Amino acid sequence: MVDRLSNIKTNIVTGFLGAGKSTAILNLMQQKPSSESWAILVNEFGEIGIDGGLLSNNVESGVFIREVPGGCMCCAAGLPMQIAMNMLLARAKPQRLIIEPTGLGHPFEVMSVLAADHYRELLDLRTTIAMVDARKVKDSRYTKHDTFNQQLEIADLIIASKNDLYDSSDFSNLHSYLSSSALLPERKLVAASRGNLELEWLDGPATAWRLNKNKLHTSTELALDAPEPEIEFPAEGFIRMSNHGEGFESYGWLFESTFTFESNEVSALLEQTKVDRLKALFITSTVNIGFNYAGDDLEELTLRDLPDSRIEIISSTGFDADAFEENLLKTCSR
Repeated sequence: MVDRLSNIKTNIVTGFLGAGKSTAILNLMQQKPSSESWAILVNEFGEIGIDGGLLSNNVESGVFIREVPGGCMCCAAGLPMQIAMNMLLARAKPQRLIIEPTGLGHPFEVMSVLAADHYRELLDLRTTIAMVDARKVKDSRYTKHDTFNQQLEIADLIIASKNDLYDSSDFSNLHSYLSSSALLPERKLVAASRGNLELEWLDGPATAWRLNKNKLHTSTELALDAPEPEIEFPAEGFIRMSNHGEGFESYGWLFESTFTFESNEVSALLEQTKVDRLKALFITSTVNIGFNYAGDDLEELTLRDLPDSRIEIISSTGFDADAFEENLLKTCSR
């Protein structure tokens, strides 16, 4: 299906929860040369995909997006990733592929798929970027988390994201952490704010993964295409799903398009919801709104048409999903 394509420039943009991956990809999309076609493959820990909708509402012409929700897309020998990637590439026929793994996914597993023999002529592996909030290196929940460190190990370029929010010691703390882990000077470290990445950063060589080649897992299976499953709503008109792993839990809700939310009420509810990560797309009585919370302020985005409303919450501590659902339903009508 993709055998007519070759040498597609391919980048991984990885980073822990809330590091700013989606914002960075949005920024890169705005810099895309008009003559190029790009493909974006997004993976989410939660079962209800949100990032694809956020990116699609800001999409430029010549950008094709596909989403793989429900945890690390490289589980089960990487078959979910291969199926999604094959279908995306066949549709987009792109000059560049950007892959955004879930913040709780294993980047060595992603690279194992991309570096496999049957993708050698199809993909031209370029700079792997790791987004990291330098403030997190003061928190042992991050520095002792294997995935957090894997993301730094696999990267060719490490971006100290949200640099505009740092205090005077945050960047130097990150530099010291990377130096003590022997990740510098092999990896380049730069600071950025508001997802402002330079397009030219994508075209460096992908070398860091070769330093960790023994951590890759080879797979000889090549996935074939599979049909998209259709969503069947129960009588109440919404679905709730959950996922657990890597010390975190996710809860997601997907609503039929007949649900209309009151923007002020749902915004007030989300502002008082204390979790690690929150993303949502809501059809409201005024405009369609996207919400994005990653440990700082709750960001609201005005969106174009939405096919449905959905929300995903990720928390490292106990979250009362029943109480939240009850309060969420009070902010909408059907």
